[in-house]
Amino acid sequence: MRDSVSIIIPAYQSAATIRYALASVAAQTVKPLEAIVIDDGSSDGSTDIAEAMRGEMNGIDLVVIRQTNKGAGAARNAGCRIAKGEWLAFLDADDAWLPEKLERSLAHAEGASLIAHDFIEVKGSAETYRDSTRHFKAAADPFAALMLRGFIPTSTVLAKRQDVLEVGGFEESLPAAQDYDLWLKLLERPGTRLRMFPEALTRYAVNPGGITSQVERRLDCSLRVLERHVESLRHNVERIVFLRILIVHYEAFSAYLSQGRWGQALLVLAKTPARLVSALIPAQFWMMSALAWMAFVMGFYYFDNAGYYKEKLGMFLSYFLKLS
Repeated sequence: MRDSVSIIIPAYQSAATIRYALASVAAQTVKPLEAIVIDDGSSDGSTDIAEAMRGEMNGIDLVVIRQTNKGAGAARNAGCRIAKGEWLAFLDADDAWLPEKLERSLAHAEGASLIAHDFIEVKGSAETYRDSTRHFKAAADPFAALMLRGFIPTSTVLAKRQDVLEVGGFEESLPAAQDYDLWLKLLERPGTRLRMFPEALTRYAVNPGGITSQVERRLDCSLRVLERHVESLRHNVERIVFLRILIVHYEAFSAYLSQGRWGQALLVLAKTPARLVSALIPAQFWMMSALAWMAFVMGFYYFDNAGYYKEKLGMFLSYFLKLS
């Protein structure tokens, strides 16, 4: 199985962690064919540190390429294009694998085209077991379940290289959630079989400066991914869309609260109803509803002689329109 796996590692300003990630690849009980590091325009010496690991890779070919900064999606795509393995295994430069990660994943490869597993979330000195597999096991429709929760972290995944290339790879126009988008694209393909198993074989580092910490960007991209794939839902479309919008807004709300940004948290909370309505009501009815609401407010203005409610409703309407 050695010749069947290429490791794809995008790196940006990863001087502090890239050695740790590559060491976890070198320690695998089943050695991959190659590890491909794509430096996405770092200025902190990430490339030099990666190059210095050549003599410590235990016979694994190390390929290091450098490109101008284009984002994680473009970096991963560059690695996918030059990879030689049948399988692609993705590892972020601030994450690490347990030694049995590839061996245990490949044990589930027969009949599968997409493989993932549980992980250990590392936040400072705290470590938490994250059970991703339970969402998969509880799902009658893996695509719908993944659309709802996005439960597959990048550094747990093995995917068939040919499949990844045929669906266009990672969507480079998305600043975040490119991985979530790609797993959905793969599951949209007839015959794709997702396998998940309940072993935590990846140490996923929560990086305060990483993409997932950029809350507004993550929220916006999650909504864009929902819009890109909603037509592939076969059942319970309204329910899944409703719950997904609630989930991503709650995640953003919680993230802002954890950062002490109460104003942003409350703004997310205020925007949620308008986004739910705009997503679930067809555009023509949404426009009709908006026009009816404006006509009501204007009529109230006209017939209200006191002036007090005019002012208050005017303030409310201006605020509402800004939110939506």
